[in-house]
Amino acid sequence: MFIINPDPYTHPDYRISPFKTRDVAFNMQLKDDVYAESHFNKKFGKGNWVYTYNGREAIKMALATYQLTKNDIVTILTTSENFYISSCVTKEIEQFCNWNREIIPETTLIFVNHEFGYPYPTMEKVVATGLPIIEDCCTTFFSQDTNNRVGSYGDFTVYSFPKFFPIQIGGVLVSNTKIIKQTSTLLDKEHKNYIQKVVSYNLKNKVQLLQKREENFKYAVSKFVNLGFTERFENTNKIVPNSLMLNNNSIIKDLNTLKTFLWNHGVQSSVFYGEDAFFIPNHQSLSKIDIDYFFAIINEYILKYNR
Repeated sequence: MFIINPDPYTHPDYRISPFKTRDVAFNMQLKDDVYAESHFNKKFGKGNWVYTYNGREAIKMALATYQLTKNDIVTILTTSENFYISSCVTKEIEQFCNWNREIIPETTLIFVNHEFGYPYPTMEKVVATGLPIIEDCCTTFFSQDTNNRVGSYGDFTVYSFPKFFPIQIGGVLVSNTKIIKQTSTLLDKEHKNYIQKVVSYNLKNKVQLLQKREENFKYAVSKFVNLGFTERFENTNKIVPNSLMLNNNSIIKDLNTLKTFLWNHGVQSSVFYGEDAFFIPNHQSLSKIDIDYFFAIINEYILKYNR
């Protein structure tokens, strides 16, 4: 059985990220490894990428190359075309200039958020504008579009390791047009070595990692469709979702209350604001029993609190 309404000091902790508390000790015991560096040199080109402390720093470093002024406008495009956008993105842009959600004559730069692991569907049209492009692949580390060009459409691409690996820090800034001379202002040698060994270990186990993510995703969908939920995004074999995004289909009367209920049971979740949808964790660090626990919580909420 699962404990519903546990003592608040003893609930579990499931994150959107695959990082778990046990990974602190596990990662510390890993041996130094530079496999990740050779992997990224092959993938991005030597000198065309740098490690960053996180995805936010990668965004800031990319924006800093454009000499933006306060009157410039960065247009943010997202896969869903919903108004939902993380403040992690907007706060970085606001340090330089204004932002909006629709390309207008005053647009200086386009920031494309490949959202929740799902690539923006019409990148060719974005490229055709002739404007500079930054691709946000923070939640789209392993996903690709039909052209296998995600991450190479823009001037820069940013990645975030905690979205896909059990690690607390780390990102990558990639330049598709020139050698990067900037370096992270937040990473020291110890941070870099730590990121290298953890990401190296996980990249070496990429096949098993992706297989487990796929198994968990399919299992979770098979469970939650029984409650009437459906997948929010169309899936393909080139997609590796960052989380499980579900259409609510008017089943839950107050998604914010469900969000609180899930958090009170140790499950990180959020409403996909602007739509009748929500998302919960789904990654390689979960077992089927963990997913059963998520199901039990939401089912309990529907049966007893969905009024």
